[in-house]
Amino acid sequence: MTSTASWLRRQLPGVMALVLVAATFLVARLPEVSAEEKQQVAAQFGFTPESIALPGGYTHQSIRQVNQRYAHINAWISSVGSAVALNDLDGDGLSNDLCYVDVRIDQVIVTPAPESGKAARYEPFALSSGSLPVNDVMAPMGCVPGDFNEDGRIDLLIYMWGRTPILHLAKADATGLNDDAYLATELVPGKSSGTYDGPQWNANSATVADFDGDGHDDIFIGNYFPEGPVLDPSKSTGVEMNHSMSQGFNGGEDYIFLWKGGTAGDEPSTEWEKVDPFEKDVSKGWALASSANDVNGDLLPELYVGNDFGPDRFLFNQSTPGNLKFEVVEGSKGPMEPKSKNVGIDSFKGMGVDFGDLNGDQVYDMYVSNITTSFGIEESHFAFMSTENNLSRITSSLEDGEAVWEDESAPLQLAWSGWGWDVKIADLDNNSESEVLQATGFVKGDVNRWPQLQELATANDALLDNPVWWPIVGPGDDVGGNQHFHFFAKNQRDFYSDLSPQLGMAAQIPTRGIATGDIDGDGRLDMAISRQWSDPIFYRNTGGSGNGFVGLRLTRDEAVSDGSFAGAGSPVVGAQVTITTASGKKFVNRVDGGSGHSGKRSHEVHFGLGSEDRAVQAHIKWRDRDGEIHEQDMTLNPGWHDIQLGDQAKEK
Repeated sequence: MTSTASWLRRQLPGVMALVLVAATFLVARLPEVSAEEKQQVAAQFGFTPESIALPGGYTHQSIRQVNQRYAHINAWISSVGSAVALNDLDGDGLSNDLCYVDVRIDQVIVTPAPESGKAARYEPFALSSGSLPVNDVMAPMGCVPGDFNEDGRIDLLIYMWGRTPILHLAKADATGLNDDAYLATELVPGKSSGTYDGPQWNANSATVADFDGDGHDDIFIGNYFPEGPVLDPSKSTGVEMNHSMSQGFNGGEDYIFLWKGGTAGDEPSTEWEKVDPFEKDVSKGWALASSANDVNGDLLPELYVGNDFGPDRFLFNQSTPGNLKFEVVEGSKGPMEPKSKNVGIDSFKGMGVDFGDLNGDQVYDMYVSNITTSFGIEESHFAFMSTENNLSRITSSLEDGEAVWEDESAPLQLAWSGWGWDVKIADLDNNSESEVLQATGFVKGDVNRWPQLQELATANDALLDNPVWWPIVGPGDDVGGNQHFHFFAKNQRDFYSDLSPQLGMAAQIPTRGIATGDIDGDGRLDMAISRQWSDPIFYRNTGGSGNGFVGLRLTRDEAVSDGSFAGAGSPVVGAQVTITTASGKKFVNRVDGGSGHSGKRSHEVHFGLGSEDRAVQAHIKWRDRDGEIHEQDMTLNPGWHDIQLGDQAKEK
């Protein structure tokens, strides 16, 4: 008996430890939603998948040719580049045109959004670089629509690896959308023809905003690799990798281009000033994502840059016309809080970012993609939620370098999904609650390479910048290749559920870019998704919720310049809209100039109204072409509204 009691006493610490572990598990375990509950939420949505028309006649590749130093990780180097944007390129009043970067042919394709039962409005075509110098060791990475010469027509910015970006300016005498509709011109001046031998930028992110408040859109370019011959298989030098997994500040430099002028006509032109307003440890991160948006009400857009291998950067904008000034803003770490769960001091792998009001306080929140794969690399996505709704106090905190956002991704169940990329916050069923759309997946193959990547993630930083120490990731290798697109919607328990399986969107194909827009004017946002090394897919929104909406197409009041080619009007990028419904609910949104990784939403401002069917009060705030700030209230009935902004807001 004594020996039994003694044995029990000896086992007591272990028993108590097991009890504590079990109790902690029960307390910490996240709440779950039943399949039936998910199906009830999913019933509010409906999407029809449709194929996107692409031109024929091109030889397809399945992996990139790369610098010899990268040969054993050529699948890794080939893991980005698929991109998609939705916009109104032909001026027909609908965002029903796609700009798609196809990595299989290294071409930028303009193609109509699919319309079931209707003949295509034009044939898909590849953008031509015209007489600009090119070579065979460059590739496009993304497409950003915008009016870059201010003639009222939508142009296209193409950022690249192996080259500085190219602007494709819409020509006034174009007779429609075809390969002769655009004039290719340099963003960075250089020689006008021959073989390209200029700076070998390796850009993976771009966004458009009026950063200096002068009334003209500017361009942010975020480079990933430092300048060098990444895609040149004849070279065995001139490239490197990150020198740290958590403090990588040897990437390519980031720049902002300030608008200086432009001309319209049959040979349009535009002029820019290249500026590097950032400190070295800000400018030389490994940029994969960016988003610009005004968070404190002064119409100077803040800039969030998502960096691989080191801290993302949230930059408070204190610029004046012609003079850029940004200050780094960071979160304050609590005693029980991981460092990386704070704005601007994380060590995760930022690969997508978008702004949206997720908690309904009329202050923008931020959702950021990282790597979150169980038994792979488990970081966390970020749902940075605002903790302050007074704009004056927000400004004061920003001036002190303090972020007023805290990560709530875990309780919202937005923290884990996979190897994340692009993200979009949008209301897809018009119920006045935003959904969160996320692209995931890395390299698809048959041989699991997660163990080798885990070893790399814990390696000595001194080894990392030399590619020779990186594990093999080549053709046939797999890293997160079975991950799928995610469609997060809020359930009745006030957190989010992934409904992609219920909505038929869970194909195990790595996805990259997400573009949203209303292609047919019915008030339901449609979306296009780019996939890495696979066909893109379009989802037509056929949901039958019956909820109302109000939408605004905000353009400058300048008339489209003379010519035969119609223009949608110059979008007032950065304009802010707050609506108040008849029941007193308030919502905010803006004209976005290109948030995310490689997907770009349309320039429309869209609000779901739920069951409300009465007019709303809209408060619109914008800068005119002289940089002057204007504000105006308008009463708007549900539906789409075309509004021109100059000294006043006028509905067309």
